[in-house]
Amino acid sequence: MGAKGAVKGGLATTAEPSGVPKHASQSVATQERQAPPESIEGIRIRQLVIFSFWAVVVFLGLPTWWWTTSIHRARLPLEEMADWAQGRACRPTFPIQVIFEAPSLQKSEILRVVRATQHSLDDQNDFSLHHLRLRIGEHYLPANYSQQQRPDEDDGLAAILSELFDEQAEKALTVRLIPQESLTAAHAELGPHSTTLNIVYPPGLVPPPSSTAPPLAAFIASTLQDLYAEEQAIIANSLKASSPPTIVHQESASIAQSVPASAPPTENPREYKPGHSQATTSELASRLVSRSTRAAKYAPTYHISISLFSPNPWPTSWDIESAVEEYLAPLLDSASVISNFTVDTQTQLYASLSPSVQQPRYESDDGVWTLRQEDLSGFVNAAEWPLSPSIGAGPTLNFIIYIPDAANTPLVIRDSHATSWSIPQWGGVAILNPQTSAHSSGNQLLTLSKEDLQPALLIFSHQVLSFLGAPQSPTSIPMQLQTLTRLRAASLLLSASSTMGSLANLTVALPSIAIPESVSTAVDFTLDHLHKTCNALKDGRFGAALETAKQAEMAAERGFFEKSMVGQVYFPDEHKVAVYLPLLGPVGVPLIMSGLKELRRMWATRASGIASRR
Repeated sequence: MGAKGAVKGGLATTAEPSGVPKHASQSVATQERQAPPESIEGIRIRQLVIFSFWAVVVFLGLPTWWWTTSIHRARLPLEEMADWAQGRACRPTFPIQVIFEAPSLQKSEILRVVRATQHSLDDQNDFSLHHLRLRIGEHYLPANYSQQQRPDEDDGLAAILSELFDEQAEKALTVRLIPQESLTAAHAELGPHSTTLNIVYPPGLVPPPSSTAPPLAAFIASTLQDLYAEEQAIIANSLKASSPPTIVHQESASIAQSVPASAPPTENPREYKPGHSQATTSELASRLVSRSTRAAKYAPTYHISISLFSPNPWPTSWDIESAVEEYLAPLLDSASVISNFTVDTQTQLYASLSPSVQQPRYESDDGVWTLRQEDLSGFVNAAEWPLSPSIGAGPTLNFIIYIPDAANTPLVIRDSHATSWSIPQWGGVAILNPQTSAHSSGNQLLTLSKEDLQPALLIFSHQVLSFLGAPQSPTSIPMQLQTLTRLRAASLLLSASSTMGSLANLTVALPSIAIPESVSTAVDFTLDHLHKTCNALKDGRFGAALETAKQAEMAAERGFFEKSMVGQVYFPDEHKVAVYLPLLGPVGVPLIMSGLKELRRMWATRASGIASRR
């Protein structure tokens, strides 16, 4: 009966033993469900396992991760780079040495002229960074003259004699004093290919010992100031635009009034430029803007392309090689200290004008065919004429010789009757109207001789100077090249300094960018050559200053545009989190939780031990 009562509804139950209380049976079941106490050996093994995992992460994983993902940043002299960019490291000066020659004057007389002229120049000069140093020729000095031991001089000229000759500085100009009895007033003569300024004066203008303001010295000072006024204004404008106001702001305010109104242009008199007129003193700002827009960007190498285009089936040949060698190569050789030049030539017959250009109009009064001035900008048919683009090592200067159709000859520009014009920063165009010669047949110019090409190449030579950034004054080409040397040295010094400042700002603004050792080497090289350039400018060694400035500019550009620097710029921290999170989640969470659990157990064990001891 008891067995049958134990089965009910398919469920078997066991009757409780008689004599055992109910609460005692529940206690026994609870003790059976609890895990046995962990042994000390098991605890120690678990701790060693957790410690081993964390030791691998801390001592092997983290260093490996840090070494493989760290960004190398070479040390850069950021403070010195910022000083160069802000104009605190160098205050460039341009002392121009002018040598005086006066065979007809005594040494005391020439010294008085030089001293009075120097004082007059100092009074007129409002920009102390650019100044003229007047010197006497070496043959005027005594045989025992030296910088360490100077002979005694009377007339109070010992002080000026110590500064009248500088062997290191480059000679920019020679002033030769030539007396002439028939004159009533002095005048100056400067040839287009000379660096000698002849001052022809009546003998009565030689200053006596008691004279304080001799008219001859005032005339020489005014002439020299006019020769270098435009260069002074360009340098002042460049320094003012790129340097702190404390350097040149106060001094350059009045430079705008120093350019002479009578400075003649260097372009060929038959060359026409739309909107071009002779500059006056009040137009100095527009002259500087015109120069900056006309000149091509500086490059170590320029490529010159001379193209001959004709709508006719002639000429069949042209003596361009001999013409370039005689009329253009001398200028390029002289300018090679500034930049290198390569020249190539090409011809294309049956070359038509651009469709946007109206057909020439015949003017019966002058017997010429004319082009409208507004058609000059679209004269070049870039769609059909194979012109050289500015690719490769340097920019390309395109010079075009266009021979008009025989039915539209002679072809000139309306109103001005000029036959050439320049296109800023691109090149120039010269119209070559065929002339009857031994190489022609009727109106067909079969061969272009060297003499036929002379006018066009002389125009191109003047345009090359303008594209290089040469000033319009003085008119002497050697002096223009000297001026261009100083201007390029100054511009490269400022450009390299600005690049150093930009690199310093980039380094500070982007802490995640890599700085390889090649950049540090380029920066050190640049700063060293900037110091050399600054010292060479102060000493008047402008050729050496230009060479070191070129190297500084190239090294600065090479360091700033280092390819390995930009890789990390496009990999921000958000991308790093997206890469590491899938890996750190499954691995890091168990490690962290097990470590925290073990720390809590150790803390609880320690707390219970302290309580039991109490």
